[in-house]
Amino acid sequence: MVALASGVSPDLAYSGPPKFTMTQAFTAWTVDVPMLVLIVALGAWYLFSVRKVRRQGGQWGIGRTFTFCVLGLGFWVIATMSWVGVYQSALFYARATQTVLLVLLAPLFLMMGKPITLLIEAQPAVGKRVDAAIHSGVAKVVTFPAITTLLLIAVPMSMYFTSWYTAVFDSGTVRELTYLILMVPGLVFFWTLLRVDPVPKKYPYGVAMWITAAEVVGDAFFGIAIIADQTILAAQHYHAVGYPFGPSLATSQVLGGGIIWILGDAVGLPFLAVQLIQMMREDKVEAAEIDAELDARDAAREAARAARQGASADPVATGSATAADGSSPEYDAVTPEADGADDEERPWWESDPRITNRYNRA
Repeated sequence: MVALASGVSPDLAYSGPPKFTMTQAFTAWTVDVPMLVLIVALGAWYLFSVRKVRRQGGQWGIGRTFTFCVLGLGFWVIATMSWVGVYQSALFYARATQTVLLVLLAPLFLMMGKPITLLIEAQPAVGKRVDAAIHSGVAKVVTFPAITTLLLIAVPMSMYFTSWYTAVFDSGTVRELTYLILMVPGLVFFWTLLRVDPVPKKYPYGVAMWITAAEVVGDAFFGIAIIADQTILAAQHYHAVGYPFGPSLATSQVLGGGIIWILGDAVGLPFLAVQLIQMMREDKVEAAEIDAELDARDAAREAARAARQGASADPVATGSATAADGSSPEYDAVTPEADGADDEERPWWESDPRITNRYNRA
């Protein structure tokens, strides 16, 4: 008889989920009561808040509601209660898929739904305290891009390469807390980089692109580290489970590392493109504002020049007599204006803070 994929004897009883097939991918579901209660509560709060904002005369796009409730909460459900949740304790690559969904996909769509803005608009009293906390010094430190990116990679890596990985299988409480802990770095990461909600500090999109690129590299490093590991992670647990179908434990681990690498980049690279588009849009808006200011400045300059010419043509305004001290009133009146005109001719970028601040290294 052919040896089983897990390396255990076929005579031993196996009580886990059935062989994973495409049919199972759509039909295998489980109920995670704590997660279900939390997800339903968040969805109800979001819909109630949207309704309240609209009743107060505000506007809230249906796209934001769809993104939060269907995509964000939906991926959360898939990560914990679909085939991913059913097979997470038996198949390494199922657990890897769950990790990517919880760390990247669900947080991305949840934050695209602008939940903080919705809270501020729906609950003004609470919103004031939330806004004050967002702009506090502590929030600026905690959400520093280098810190959020490091946590986004370090938290799941620390789980995979420590006893934390198997502790999830031994305790329901640890499992539920782990789901939430994995989501927190992603929520903070996308919150600060998307900038659709109020943030502690608006970093330039150029910085956001570098941070996103670092996250993509980090995902690749994480996945490759799992693939290259010569030992079987959580080998004792998976041997005890004795899953008698599908790939070997080593192959399952390679598949899991590939999922973390490829699926993580599949999220990171489009997000990097979004950052580039947002940066181009911001530059376009800023260029339009500068053009409008320059046009207004040119119009004011022309009006001032016309006023000076009109004043110099008026004999009453300029005067034709020489003062008692021998000076010319016309000369004295025009000279200061000419000096001011010279100042106006200075290039605008020498004093515009939007330009000078970019190169201010002080």
